[in-house]
Amino acid sequence: METTSSITAGHAVLETVIGFMGIAWSEKGLIRLCLPERSREVVERRLMRHAGVSASTAQPSWVVELIASIKAYAAGEDVDFTGFPVDLDGIDDFRLAIYDAARKLSYGETTTYGELAKRAGHAGLPRETGAALGANPVPLVIPCHRILAAGGKIGGFSAPGGSVTKEKMLAMEGVRIGPPPPAQVSFGF
Repeated sequence: METTSSITAGHAVLETVIGFMGIAWSEKGLIRLCLPERSREVVERRLMRHAGVSASTAQPSWVVELIASIKAYAAGEDVDFTGFPVDLDGIDDFRLAIYDAARKLSYGETTTYGELAKRAGHAGLPRETGAALGANPVPLVIPCHRILAAGGKIGGFSAPGGSVTKEKMLAMEGVRIGPPPPAQVSFGF
């Protein structure tokens, strides 16, 4: 017989215009999000590798809403994920502070690892901030792709595709990374 918590926990693999993505949730909120992959099976395997991911596919109403929002984001819409519950049980206070500060960044808004550390009350810890973001269990909802290295460089990204995926996600939000395009050739007079 299933307990109430196993009935409200579950996972889903969804097809979006940018690939298959996956989510897993507990009775408290989202516990895992997998960024785009080419196959449903790869996402399913990645999700089920993590402790606490339920085999159930029954979706509470907030999960149905979250899936619709993820699909809208993947299709290029400006989506605000801040209203969705996230279950970060077992995550230390430093990472919780970093994730909370990151979650306040709006669609298309970027900052640096150093600035995010400062906003989270941990000034001077950009490397540790990068490490915390690299362990983010719910990218996109906690938008770690919006955090850049000093000097506007892309920085690392632990999701499939690495910094190329990060750059594509930022481009979807209208953020261009890298040197400015070459100036238009002008006449010499």
